[in-house]
Amino acid sequence: MTHLQEQLNILRENLTELAHLVQGQIQKSRSALIDRDRDLANEVIFNERRVNAFELKIDKDCEEIFALFAPVANDMRFVFATLKINSDLERIGDYAEGIAKILMLQNMDFDDELIHKLSLPQMYDTTFEMLDDVIAAYCYNDTKKARAVFSRDIELNELNHSATAIITEYCQTHSDRIQQALYLLSLVRRLERVGDHITNIAEEVIFFKEALVLRHGNKGGDNSRERD
Repeated sequence: MTHLQEQLNILRENLTELAHLVQGQIQKSRSALIDRDRDLANEVIFNERRVNAFELKIDKDCEEIFALFAPVANDMRFVFATLKINSDLERIGDYAEGIAKILMLQNMDFDDELIHKLSLPQMYDTTFEMLDDVIAAYCYNDTKKARAVFSRDIELNELNHSATAIITEYCQTHSDRIQQALYLLSLVRRLERVGDHITNIAEEVIFFKEALVLRHGNKGGDNSRERD
């Protein structure tokens, strides 16, 4: 094994560790919401420092690989993709932290019925499964698993689109709970954005493995253009 390959393997391991950390942040924010657990919400907020530190380290590692080894072809695509995936993971961590802060603002006082009407547990479960798939896709160069997230992102989008009407109806009959309703709508929006970042990661896995660029809604690959 060459020194470059050793460094690429370390890079893959580090990014995978960050991905699991971020996945844990999402899971803990779910438990904090469902179980009214302030300690878990605080843990998510505290752990954001670890996420940020990890992201900076991986950025630096990518820069050093480019500077010291000048990778080409698939190795170059892998490092470029890792750099972008690193950024997407950091943004997912930001959304998890943002959710935890909202939970603390509302003092964990949410209407269980509204939580379930908005399908928040389902949205959480879907994002967690999507993260499972993209982590496996990145670890094992599995573009089939990467493509599996696209249809589930559509589910998240549909739940997000239906949330406005649900919140509007709720506010009309619960005028004393408008603030918490808007907080929950913000949670829905954040989880939808998490799904967007997961699809970005899936696109990058497909890019470094197949040299295909999937952008602007093209997930099928029919009109994807190859990068040199």
